[in-house]
Amino acid sequence: MTIPILCFGEALIDFLNTGKQKNGELALNQFTQFPGGAPANAAVAIAKLGGAARFSGQVGSDTFGEFLVQALEQYGVDTRHTYHHTTAPTALAFVFLDEQGERSFLFHRDNSADMVMEPSQVEDNWFTEQPILHFCSNTLTHPGITETTRTVLQRARARNCLISFDVNLRHNLWPSGSADRDLINQFVMQSQLVKFSVDELQYLSNGDNDVYLRRCIENGVRAIVVTDGGNPINLYAEGVHRVIQAPNTNVVDTTGGGDAFIGAVLFGLSRSDRSAIGKIDHLSALVAFASHCGSIAVSRPGAFPAFPSFDEVEAFYCGLH
Repeated sequence: MTIPILCFGEALIDFLNTGKQKNGELALNQFTQFPGGAPANAAVAIAKLGGAARFSGQVGSDTFGEFLVQALEQYGVDTRHTYHHTTAPTALAFVFLDEQGERSFLFHRDNSADMVMEPSQVEDNWFTEQPILHFCSNTLTHPGITETTRTVLQRARARNCLISFDVNLRHNLWPSGSADRDLINQFVMQSQLVKFSVDELQYLSNGDNDVYLRRCIENGVRAIVVTDGGNPINLYAEGVHRVIQAPNTNVVDTTGGGDAFIGAVLFGLSRSDRSAIGKIDHLSALVAFASHCGSIAVSRPGAFPAFPSFDEVEAFYCGLH
């Protein structure tokens, strides 16, 4: 039996900087429109591997919103819980790449459709099949959308759903310019699977990683994954620490690489029984599989089109059924 995976949060347009064009004395940036948003990316990554992915969030009733929903559906994501706001626009992000393929972001997300989704829109029928719930911290940046996220987690916990949190910090989305450490940690402690980058871990632990990781486990986090670009991945569970090597890859665009990775982990968990989150050997193998999915994603531009199909990575999934 395949467990459905409900990805909650933002779907937005990534305008990816794909080069410059001379126009007289000016060098004009060129941008290509890609569908994006971390939870939407994760949903597509799951669906392209063959998982039962659902996306819940809100877009505008505009050209960009229609494009996003069509793109999600094109890749097999269930959008029955995706809403269209009548007046608020779809969020936009401009993504600039340096020579190493690393990103910087400029967001246009003030009162966008994803930000004004209300707790009353969270429906019990999202959770009738006890899906895995996946979310990120970009729905914690303002009080209104934080309450909606809190409601989603309350409903998921009431149905005993496995909760996955990819922290995915974007400090420039927070009004103060820095993410609210205490608020994010409230949500970390309500999750069973948490993914940090090494920088996010350092920030949220306030520099004391060992004590922080121990506190996470004591509060019920079952598995913690810490990524560090192309460096080894660290996996923590109760009394266990594993190090998984990441494959070498030719990085073209890191957009969506982490979403491809966590999507692959969730895909593997969705094809296992619900106790798999506590089986460290199985989790280690899933993380290794997911690292290959992320590696392929960053070797291609964009997000949705860059994620691998199951056929491309099936060899790395051997023994995980």
